[in-house]
Amino acid sequence: MNYVYFDHAATTGVDPRVFARMEPYFSEFYGNASEIHGPGRKAREAVEWGRAAVAQALGANEKEIVFTSGGTEADNMALIGYAQRFSGGHIITSAVEHPAVMESARFLQRQGWDVTFVPVDQYGAVDVDAYRAAFRDDTRLASVMLANNVVGTLQPVAELARIAHDQGVAFHTDAVQVAGSLPIDVDELGVDMLSISGHKIYAPKGIGALYVRKGTRIGPILHGGGHERRLRSGTENVPGIVGIGAALELAVAEMSATRPRLEQLRDKVVAATLATIDEVQLLGDAVNRLPGNACFSIRYIEGESMLLQLDGKGIAVSSGSACASGSLEPSHVILAMGFGAEEAHGSLRLTLGRENTEAEIDYFLEVFPPIVEHLRKMSPLYVKG
Repeated sequence: MNYVYFDHAATTGVDPRVFARMEPYFSEFYGNASEIHGPGRKAREAVEWGRAAVAQALGANEKEIVFTSGGTEADNMALIGYAQRFSGGHIITSAVEHPAVMESARFLQRQGWDVTFVPVDQYGAVDVDAYRAAFRDDTRLASVMLANNVVGTLQPVAELARIAHDQGVAFHTDAVQVAGSLPIDVDELGVDMLSISGHKIYAPKGIGALYVRKGTRIGPILHGGGHERRLRSGTENVPGIVGIGAALELAVAEMSATRPRLEQLRDKVVAATLATIDEVQLLGDAVNRLPGNACFSIRYIEGESMLLQLDGKGIAVSSGSACASGSLEPSHVILAMGFGAEEAHGSLRLTLGRENTEAEIDYFLEVFPPIVEHLRKMSPLYVKG
Protein backbone atom coordinates (compact mmCIF):
# COMPACT_ATOMS: atom_id res chain seq x y z
CA MET A 1 0.00 0.00 0.00
CA ASN A 2 1.26 3.48 -0.87
CA TYR A 3 0.71 5.49 2.27
CA VAL A 4 -0.38 9.08 2.41
CA TYR A 5 2.02 10.30 5.07
CA PHE A 6 0.72 13.10 7.32
CA ASP A 7 3.03 12.56 10.31
CA HIS A 8 6.05 14.73 9.55
CA ALA A 9 6.20 16.13 13.10
CA ALA A 10 7.07 12.60 14.21
CA THR A 11 9.75 11.99 11.58
CA THR A 12 10.57 12.47 7.91
CA GLY A 13 12.22 10.35 5.26
CA VAL A 14 15.75 11.22 4.20
CA ASP A 15 15.65 13.45 1.14
CA PRO A 16 17.42 11.66 -1.77
CA ARG A 17 19.53 14.78 -2.30
CA VAL A 18 20.59 14.65 1.35
CA PHE A 19 21.40 10.95 1.13
CA ALA A 20 23.51 11.56 -1.97
CA ARG A 21 25.63 14.02 0.04
CA MET A 22 25.93 11.54 2.91
CA GLU A 23 26.61 8.34 1.00
CA PRO A 24 30.38 8.73 0.41
CA TYR A 25 30.99 9.06 4.15
CA PHE A 26 29.63 5.60 4.92
CA SER A 27 32.10 3.54 2.94
CA GLU A 28 34.47 5.72 0.93
CA PHE A 29 35.51 8.54 3.28
CA TYR A 30 34.96 6.65 6.51
CA GLY A 31 37.87 8.00 8.55
CA ASN A 32 37.61 9.06 12.18
CA ALA A 33 37.38 12.85 12.24
CA SER A 34 39.65 12.99 15.29
CA GLU A 35 42.61 11.43 13.49
CA ILE A 36 45.21 13.54 11.69
CA HIS A 37 45.93 11.20 8.79
CA GLY A 38 44.42 11.75 5.35
CA PRO A 39 41.17 9.82 5.85
CA GLY A 40 40.73 11.53 9.22
CA ARG A 41 41.29 14.96 7.70
CA LYS A 42 38.74 14.21 4.99
CA ALA A 43 36.18 13.31 7.66
CA ARG A 44 37.05 16.43 9.66
CA GLU A 45 36.46 18.57 6.60
CA ALA A 46 32.99 17.05 6.26
CA VAL A 47 32.20 17.66 9.93
CA GLU A 48 33.24 21.29 9.70
CA TRP A 49 31.28 21.74 6.47
CA GLY A 50 28.19 20.45 8.26
CA ARG A 51 28.86 22.73 11.21
CA ALA A 52 29.14 25.74 8.91
CA ALA A 53 25.91 24.81 7.13
CA VAL A 54 23.99 24.49 10.39
CA ALA A 55 25.46 27.72 11.71
CA GLN A 56 24.50 29.61 8.57
CA ALA A 57 20.93 28.31 8.71
CA LEU A 58 20.59 29.57 12.30
CA GLY A 59 22.44 32.85 11.90
CA ALA A 60 25.11 31.57 14.29
CA ASN A 61 28.89 31.27 14.39
CA GLU A 62 30.37 27.88 13.52
CA LYS A 63 32.04 27.65 16.93
CA GLU A 64 28.63 27.88 18.59
CA ILE A 65 27.32 24.58 17.14
CA VAL A 66 27.66 21.33 19.10
CA PHE A 67 26.51 18.13 17.38
CA THR A 68 24.44 15.64 19.36
CA SER A 69 22.54 12.42 18.72
CA GLY A 70 19.27 14.35 18.30
CA GLY A 71 16.91 16.87 19.83
CA THR A 72 16.47 14.93 23.07
CA GLU A 73 20.19 14.93 23.82
CA ALA A 74 20.43 18.60 22.84
CA ASP A 75 17.64 19.49 25.28
CA ASN A 76 19.22 17.42 28.04
CA MET A 77 22.58 19.06 27.39
CA ALA A 78 21.04 22.52 27.54
CA LEU A 79 19.19 22.06 30.83
CA ILE A 80 21.35 19.59 32.73
CA GLY A 81 24.64 20.79 31.25
CA TYR A 82 23.84 24.39 32.16
CA ALA A 83 22.60 23.44 35.64
CA GLN A 84 25.99 21.87 36.40
CA ARG A 85 27.37 25.39 36.83
CA PHE A 86 25.39 25.80 40.05
CA SER A 87 24.86 23.95 43.30
CA GLY A 88 21.11 24.40 42.90
CA GLY A 89 18.46 26.98 42.15
CA HIS A 90 15.32 27.52 40.11
CA ILE A 91 14.36 26.81 36.49
CA ILE A 92 11.37 28.09 34.53
CA THR A 93 9.78 26.16 31.69
CA SER A 94 6.28 25.79 30.24
CA ALA A 95 3.56 23.26 30.91
CA VAL A 96 3.53 22.15 27.24
CA GLU A 97 7.18 21.33 26.59
CA HIS A 98 8.37 18.24 24.76
CA PRO A 99 9.20 15.38 27.14
CA ALA A 100 12.90 15.93 26.46
CA VAL A 101 12.66 19.25 28.31
CA MET A 102 9.94 18.23 30.78
CA GLU A 103 11.81 15.15 31.95
CA SER A 104 15.14 16.97 32.11
CA ALA A 105 13.48 19.54 34.37
CA ARG A 106 11.97 16.80 36.51
CA PHE A 107 15.37 15.10 36.76
CA LEU A 108 16.77 18.36 38.12
CA GLN A 109 13.85 18.53 40.55
CA ARG A 110 14.93 15.19 41.93
CA GLN A 111 18.40 16.66 42.40
CA GLY A 112 16.95 19.44 44.57
CA TRP A 113 16.19 22.13 42.00
CA ASP A 114 12.92 24.07 42.02
CA VAL A 115 11.03 24.14 38.71
CA THR A 116 8.11 26.34 37.71
CA PHE A 117 5.94 25.01 34.88
CA VAL A 118 4.30 28.16 33.51
CA PRO A 119 0.68 27.74 32.37
CA VAL A 120 -0.59 28.35 28.84
CA ASP A 121 -3.83 29.71 27.42
CA GLN A 122 -6.50 27.75 25.54
CA TYR A 123 -4.41 27.96 22.36
CA GLY A 124 -1.23 26.64 23.96
CA ALA A 125 0.57 30.00 24.16
CA VAL A 126 2.59 30.73 27.28
CA ASP A 127 1.00 33.13 29.77
CA VAL A 128 3.58 35.91 29.54
CA ASP A 129 2.46 37.59 32.78
CA ALA A 130 2.74 34.32 34.72
CA TYR A 131 6.12 33.70 33.09
CA ARG A 132 7.38 37.15 34.12
CA ALA A 133 6.10 36.67 37.66
CA ALA A 134 7.85 33.31 37.99
CA PHE A 135 11.39 34.73 38.10
CA ARG A 136 13.18 34.65 41.44
CA ASP A 137 16.55 35.72 42.73
CA ASP A 138 17.83 32.16 42.32
CA THR A 139 16.39 31.55 38.82
CA ARG A 140 19.22 30.20 36.67
CA LEU A 141 17.60 29.22 33.37
CA ALA A 142 14.35 29.56 31.41
CA SER A 143 13.42 27.13 28.62
CA VAL A 144 10.36 27.52 26.37
CA MET A 145 9.92 25.77 23.03
CA LEU A 146 9.74 27.80 19.83
CA ALA A 147 6.70 25.85 18.59
CA ASN A 148 4.66 23.09 20.12
CA ASN A 149 5.03 19.63 18.63
CA VAL A 150 1.41 18.60 19.27
CA VAL A 151 -0.78 21.62 18.44
CA GLY A 152 1.72 23.69 16.44
CA THR A 153 1.36 26.96 18.36
CA LEU A 154 4.32 29.33 18.03
CA GLN A 155 5.60 30.86 21.25
CA PRO A 156 6.75 34.50 21.68
CA VAL A 157 10.32 33.36 22.28
CA ALA A 158 12.01 36.69 21.49
CA GLU A 159 9.89 38.39 24.16
CA LEU A 160 10.42 35.57 26.65
CA ALA A 161 14.19 35.67 26.10
CA ARG A 162 14.25 39.45 26.68
CA ILE A 163 12.37 39.04 29.94
CA ALA A 164 14.82 36.36 31.06
CA HIS A 165 17.85 38.49 30.16
CA ASP A 166 16.39 41.48 32.00
CA GLN A 167 16.53 39.22 35.07
CA GLY A 168 20.08 38.09 34.30
CA VAL A 169 18.86 34.61 33.40
CA ALA A 170 19.94 32.45 30.43
CA PHE A 171 17.32 31.26 27.93
CA HIS A 172 17.02 28.02 25.93
CA THR A 173 14.48 27.07 23.28
CA ASP A 174 13.62 23.74 21.71
CA ALA A 175 13.33 24.61 18.01
CA VAL A 176 13.06 21.03 16.74
CA GLN A 177 9.67 21.58 15.09
CA VAL A 178 10.58 24.96 13.58
CA ALA A 179 13.97 24.31 12.00
CA GLY A 180 13.56 23.98 8.26
CA SER A 181 9.93 25.19 8.33
CA LEU A 182 10.30 28.82 9.37
CA PRO A 183 13.29 31.19 9.40
CA ILE A 184 15.45 31.04 12.53
CA ASP A 185 17.93 33.72 13.56
CA VAL A 186 19.42 33.19 16.99
CA ASP A 187 20.28 36.87 17.35
CA GLU A 188 16.76 38.01 16.48
CA LEU A 189 15.37 35.49 18.96
CA GLY A 190 17.97 36.48 21.54
CA VAL A 191 18.36 32.92 22.80
CA ASP A 192 21.46 31.55 24.53
CA MET A 193 20.85 27.94 23.53
CA LEU A 194 18.70 26.33 20.82
CA SER A 195 18.05 22.66 20.00
CA ILE A 196 17.39 21.10 16.58
CA SER A 197 17.02 17.56 15.25
CA GLY A 198 17.89 16.04 11.87
CA HIS A 199 15.08 13.55 11.40
CA LYS A 200 12.39 16.25 11.41
CA ILE A 201 13.94 18.00 8.39
CA TYR A 202 14.62 15.14 5.92
CA ALA A 203 17.99 14.25 7.45
CA PRO A 204 18.62 10.90 9.16
CA LYS A 205 17.69 9.86 12.66
CA GLY A 206 20.48 9.96 15.21
CA ILE A 207 21.81 13.47 14.58
CA GLY A 208 20.96 16.82 16.13
CA ALA A 209 22.65 19.97 17.31
CA LEU A 210 22.69 22.44 20.15
CA TYR A 211 23.48 26.09 19.50
CA VAL A 212 25.39 27.51 22.48
CA ARG A 213 25.95 31.26 22.34
CA LYS A 214 29.55 32.36 22.87
CA GLY A 215 30.03 33.05 26.57
CA THR A 216 27.31 30.63 27.69
CA ARG A 217 28.98 28.04 29.88
CA ILE A 218 27.64 24.51 30.01
CA GLY A 219 29.15 21.23 31.12
CA PRO A 220 29.10 17.83 29.37
CA ILE A 221 26.52 15.18 30.15
CA LEU A 222 28.54 12.51 28.29
CA HIS A 223 32.16 11.91 29.27
CA GLY A 224 34.96 10.43 27.22
CA GLY A 225 37.43 11.65 24.64
CA GLY A 226 36.43 15.29 24.73
CA HIS A 227 34.93 15.63 21.24
CA GLU A 228 32.78 18.63 20.25
CA ARG A 229 34.64 21.24 22.30
CA ARG A 230 34.72 18.80 25.25
CA LEU A 231 30.95 19.06 25.49
CA ARG A 232 29.89 15.87 23.72
CA SER A 233 32.32 12.97 23.75
CA GLY A 234 31.97 10.22 21.16
CA THR A 235 33.26 9.62 17.65
CA GLU A 236 31.50 12.06 15.36
CA ASN A 237 28.63 10.79 13.23
CA VAL A 238 30.15 12.11 10.01
CA PRO A 239 27.39 10.99 7.58
CA GLY A 240 24.74 12.33 9.94
CA ILE A 241 26.49 15.67 10.32
CA VAL A 242 26.74 16.00 6.55
CA GLY A 243 23.07 15.05 6.36
CA ILE A 244 21.77 17.64 8.82
CA GLY A 245 23.89 20.31 7.16
CA ALA A 246 22.64 19.41 3.69
CA ALA A 247 19.02 19.17 4.88
CA LEU A 248 19.09 22.61 6.46
CA GLU A 249 20.79 24.08 3.42
CA LEU A 250 18.01 22.70 1.19
CA ALA A 251 15.23 23.71 3.56
CA VAL A 252 16.39 27.31 3.75
CA ALA A 253 16.83 27.55 -0.01
CA GLU A 254 13.33 26.17 -0.68
CA MET A 255 11.45 27.73 2.24
CA SER A 256 9.99 30.64 0.28
CA ALA A 257 8.18 28.16 -1.96
CA THR A 258 7.48 25.35 0.52
CA ARG A 259 6.05 27.42 3.37
CA PRO A 260 3.11 29.08 1.56
CA ARG A 261 2.20 25.81 -0.17
CA LEU A 262 2.03 23.97 3.16
CA GLU A 263 0.03 26.80 4.72
CA GLN A 264 -2.47 26.57 1.86
CA LEU A 265 -2.84 22.80 2.26
CA ARG A 266 -3.11 23.13 6.04
CA ASP A 267 -5.78 25.80 5.80
CA LYS A 268 -7.75 23.69 3.33
CA VAL A 269 -7.82 20.63 5.56
CA VAL A 270 -8.70 22.73 8.61
CA ALA A 271 -11.54 24.62 6.93
CA ALA A 272 -13.03 21.52 5.30
CA THR A 273 -12.82 19.39 8.46
CA LEU A 274 -14.50 22.05 10.59
CA ALA A 275 -17.20 22.55 7.94
CA THR A 276 -18.08 18.89 7.32
CA ILE A 277 -17.84 17.30 10.78
CA ASP A 278 -19.76 18.53 13.81
CA GLU A 279 -18.33 18.77 17.33
CA VAL A 280 -14.76 19.28 16.09
CA GLN A 281 -12.34 21.84 17.47
CA LEU A 282 -9.07 23.01 16.01
CA LEU A 283 -6.39 22.80 18.71
CA GLY A 284 -3.77 25.52 18.89
CA ASP A 285 -3.66 29.03 17.53
CA ALA A 286 -5.54 29.27 14.23
CA VAL A 287 -2.99 31.65 12.69
CA ASN A 288 0.16 31.70 14.80
CA ARG A 289 1.09 28.08 14.15
CA LEU A 290 3.47 25.89 12.20
CA PRO A 291 2.85 25.82 8.43
CA GLY A 292 2.03 22.11 8.23
CA ASN A 293 0.28 21.44 11.55
CA ALA A 294 -3.45 20.73 11.80
CA CYS A 295 -4.52 19.27 15.14
CA PHE A 296 -8.13 18.58 16.05
CA SER A 297 -10.19 17.32 18.93
CA ILE A 298 -13.02 15.10 17.65
CA ARG A 299 -15.58 14.64 20.41
CA TYR A 300 -17.06 11.28 21.43
CA ILE A 301 -14.42 9.08 19.78
CA GLU A 302 -10.80 8.23 20.61
CA GLY A 303 -7.81 9.26 18.59
CA GLU A 304 -6.43 5.73 18.50
CA SER A 305 -9.58 4.45 16.81
CA MET A 306 -9.45 7.21 14.20
CA LEU A 307 -5.75 6.57 13.63
CA LEU A 308 -6.31 2.85 13.03
CA GLN A 309 -9.26 3.45 10.72
CA LEU A 310 -7.24 5.95 8.68
CA ASP A 311 -4.29 3.57 8.65
CA GLY A 312 -6.58 1.00 7.06
CA LYS A 313 -7.24 3.53 4.31
CA GLY A 314 -3.52 4.09 3.78
CA ILE A 315 -3.25 7.40 5.67
CA ALA A 316 -0.66 7.85 8.40
CA VAL A 317 -1.51 10.42 11.07
CA SER A 318 -0.86 10.81 14.78
CA SER A 319 -2.95 11.11 17.91
CA GLY A 320 -1.23 13.52 20.24
CA SER A 321 2.53 13.19 20.36
CA ALA A 322 4.40 10.29 18.78
CA CYS A 323 6.98 10.46 21.55
CA ALA A 324 4.27 9.39 23.99
CA SER A 325 2.38 7.04 21.68
CA GLY A 326 3.11 4.03 23.87
CA SER A 327 1.11 5.55 26.70
CA LEU A 328 -2.65 5.62 27.16
CA GLU A 329 -2.35 8.84 29.15
CA PRO A 330 -3.98 11.90 27.55
CA SER A 331 -1.66 14.49 26.04
CA HIS A 332 -0.22 16.76 28.75
CA VAL A 333 -0.20 19.55 26.18
CA ILE A 334 -3.94 19.41 25.53
CA LEU A 335 -4.71 19.06 29.25
CA ALA A 336 -2.55 22.12 29.99
CA MET A 337 -4.64 24.09 27.48
CA GLY A 338 -7.67 23.54 29.71
CA PHE A 339 -9.32 20.66 27.88
CA GLY A 340 -10.55 17.53 29.61
CA ALA A 341 -9.29 13.99 29.19
CA GLU A 342 -12.09 13.23 26.70
CA GLU A 343 -11.00 16.01 24.36
CA ALA A 344 -7.36 15.03 24.77
CA HIS A 345 -8.04 11.37 23.99
CA GLY A 346 -10.00 12.45 20.93
CA SER A 347 -7.13 14.36 19.36
CA LEU A 348 -5.91 13.81 15.83
CA ARG A 349 -2.79 15.49 14.43
CA LEU A 350 -1.93 15.90 10.76
CA THR A 351 1.52 17.31 10.05
CA LEU A 352 2.23 17.94 6.40
CA GLY A 353 5.53 17.77 4.55
CA ARG A 354 6.87 19.14 1.34
CA GLU A 355 6.01 16.01 -0.66
CA ASN A 356 2.30 16.13 0.24
CA THR A 357 -0.16 17.10 -2.49
CA GLU A 358 -3.61 18.61 -2.73
CA ALA A 359 -4.87 15.28 -4.09
CA GLU A 360 -3.77 13.63 -0.82
CA ILE A 361 -5.66 16.27 1.16
CA ASP A 362 -8.74 15.62 -0.97
CA TYR A 363 -8.43 11.89 -0.30
CA PHE A 364 -8.28 12.49 3.46
CA LEU A 365 -11.31 14.77 3.27
CA GLU A 366 -13.17 12.05 1.35
CA VAL A 367 -12.50 9.17 3.75
CA PHE A 368 -12.36 10.90 7.14
CA PRO A 369 -15.99 12.04 7.62
CA PRO A 370 -17.38 8.51 7.08
CA ILE A 371 -14.84 7.17 9.58
CA VAL A 372 -16.00 9.67 12.18
CA GLU A 373 -19.65 8.83 11.50
CA HIS A 374 -18.94 5.11 11.79
CA LEU A 375 -17.07 5.44 15.08
CA ARG A 376 -19.65 7.77 16.58
CA LYS A 377 -22.41 5.28 15.84
CA MET A 378 -20.61 2.94 18.23
CA SER A 379 -20.16 5.61 20.91
CA PRO A 380 -22.73 5.61 23.75
CA LEU A 381 -21.97 9.30 24.34
CA TYR A 382 -22.82 10.70 20.91
CA VAL A 383 -26.33 11.87 20.06
CA LYS A 384 -26.54 13.39 16.58
CA GLY A 385 -27.97 16.90 16.48
